[in-house]
Amino acid sequence: MYNTELGINFFGNESNIKRQLNKIEILKKNIKNLKIFLIIAGTNTSQIPGISAAGINAKSRRTTALADAEFLLEGASKDHKYKLPLLNAGVTPALISHVCSKLINIYPVIVPLGIGAKPYFNHLVIEDRNLGPSNCLTTGKSMTKERVLNLYKKGLAIGKSSKQPVLISESVPGGTTTAQAVMEAFGLQVSNLVGSSLFKAPRELRRQVVKRGLFNANFKADFDSFDVVAAVGDPFQAFSMGLLIGARLAKQPQPVILSGGSQMLAVILLVLEFLDEKNKDDFIEDVFIATTGWLLKDNSLNDLLNLINEKYDVKLLGLASPLNFKSSKYKELRDYELGHVKEGVGAGGISLLAFLDGFKNEEIVSLCQLNLEMMKGQGQISIEKDC
Repeated sequence: MYNTELGINFFGNESNIKRQLNKIEILKKNIKNLKIFLIIAGTNTSQIPGISAAGINAKSRRTTALADAEFLLEGASKDHKYKLPLLNAGVTPALISHVCSKLINIYPVIVPLGIGAKPYFNHLVIEDRNLGPSNCLTTGKSMTKERVLNLYKKGLAIGKSSKQPVLISESVPGGTTTAQAVMEAFGLQVSNLVGSSLFKAPRELRRQVVKRGLFNANFKADFDSFDVVAAVGDPFQAFSMGLLIGARLAKQPQPVILSGGSQMLAVILLVLEFLDEKNKDDFIEDVFIATTGWLLKDNSLNDLLNLINEKYDVKLLGLASPLNFKSSKYKELRDYELGHVKEGVGAGGISLLAFLDGFKNEEIVSLCQLNLEMMKGQGQISIEKDC
């Protein structure tokens, strides 16, 4: 891993410093021109007890993504409609993404999929909301293939029409589990590498859940990326596949930042499986994984990215934001330093852009603290009896 003067860590493919600095310049040049998509999606995989920390219980995890999107757009507000779920530790990463998107003056586009409710704030309508969340992956029948292809085609059309670089972010409770299932469907042994919003990843639980889902999927010999998403994936993956491919196939191909951890790597794997052999390297050249430094504290994300690089013979590069909360006076923020929450809602990529735009760690921490104080004052975080 390589560390720049700003404290940005590169990980994944071993490449020369010149190539790494070139990537930084591409990102710097495009900060003001980026289109940020937050894809909020529902999967009943999130309802498995102990599978996710994105809400203290199954009921609260049903509204986590809506609350994250609202906070990303509006920040702390007395007029909030959705309460942020109470967490066992930490606070939603939407706090980081809101603060940093305001600093770089970018207004994200919200894409709700399988949420089961119509958000009151501006959003893209991609499918009938009555379709609801995807089934639990243990069924081996998460979604119909028709739904997967529809989501993919909508994402593809939006990506192809894009005249701006794209940043893809997500809020999908249960999404690291569907990511693991997708990667294992294609033969990668990743059960010890996929991250979690929980302090201690529920590795054994996830192994059993994924094993059952893959058994029930009963894939035929010639299965493809769409079959896998339909069997054990989630709506975010289907749409993001299309959005990523579309942006790279646009009349003038656009750089794409996938802001997150293992969920973004699952999308890249699905795309690489789908592409012809000869197109993989060119396709990946201006695709970036951007994440938080907290996800790099152990080597698992780096190892996961390198597994994909080796399997598909590509040179995908990851960048990690230097944001840290060591100096924060609030436990909820210092909890990130202990390994709670770690990433989500584009926190890594959007905070990385803020650093590249010249903002300092102290400024971001101070604004996060201010927004946290206001959020608490407005009663925007659930108390346990609300959940």
